[in-house]
Amino acid sequence: MSTIETDGHAPAPAAAVPGEAAGTDRKALLRQMIRIRRFEERCVQLYSAEQIRGFLHLYVGEEAVAAGLLSEIGADDAVVSTYREHGHALARGIPMTDLMAEMFGRTTGCSHGRGGSMHLFDARRRFYGGNAIVGGGLPIAVGLALADAMTGRDRITVCLFGDGAMAEGEFHECMNLAALWRLPVLFACENNRYAMGTALAREHAATDLALRAAGYGLAAWPVDGMDATAVAAATRRAVTSIRAGGGPCFLELRTYRFRAHSLYDADRYRDKAEIAWWRERDPLRLLTERLRDAGELTDEDVRRYEAQADEELDAAIAAAEAAPAEPVSELTRHVYAERP
Repeated sequence: MSTIETDGHAPAPAAAVPGEAAGTDRKALLRQMIRIRRFEERCVQLYSAEQIRGFLHLYVGEEAVAAGLLSEIGADDAVVSTYREHGHALARGIPMTDLMAEMFGRTTGCSHGRGGSMHLFDARRRFYGGNAIVGGGLPIAVGLALADAMTGRDRITVCLFGDGAMAEGEFHECMNLAALWRLPVLFACENNRYAMGTALAREHAATDLALRAAGYGLAAWPVDGMDATAVAAATRRAVTSIRAGGGPCFLELRTYRFRAHSLYDADRYRDKAEIAWWRERDPLRLLTERLRDAGELTDEDVRRYEAQADEELDAAIAAAEAAPAEPVSELTRHVYAERP
């Protein structure tokens, strides 16, 4: 076990929920994580070539959360995300062609080219953003869940956010209201240990985030966010409880981003040894090795999954390059109300 310390305690993973989610397709989780990783790696190349512009927040290292969590919810459930949402959108089922077109700012994108990397949105798949405001998705999630509760719809809302959002006022308000009204919300905190460049212990006096959520009366527990099967198991447990009327749940998904906060970030606030320690727990490598050891996966399988992801990416990029940009005459559309 590493003894690297950056915030008062070693960055050890959380204890996983015992066992694995019954029926979890572990190879499907691996395929999804490979898709996300390849998408993010290609976005770096496209950004360097100035085909993608603006801010770009990469999900490399956190793929187990998106793959494990979103595999356990239904098509009628809602997802509210953050500005680091490419992996969430892919795992939710938004086509890669729609996502890449949005990254290019083209009209065929999921937000019609108006959102870009930070504001992916797809109402048809109940994916309600992409939100550039830290913690901004929390009140939206509570509102969606309240609407479902008041109309008697058997749906839940998943709200993803980072550890930095737990320092915002709306976090406390939303935890309190969700618990008071026993709303069907799954709060999923992706604790990657840094709010931009601020280490967890420099921002939070109490670093056990699950314990803090439990103080509002929510069922809450930590999960090894580098283990896709542990994430799937924890999500299934939470979703089962919420659907049975048990009220909101909170998962602290202890994970780590391998890249800087964004491509504008020089990443000088983290020790290289710390990054190397976490890279040894790469979620793709962990699941690949587990499946190999179980005799469920071969090297040829991995090469095939990677080739399939690359083929999907090539097609998405070609479609984005060929898609039209929004004409200047349309710039005020959806911004100002049209006069009758």
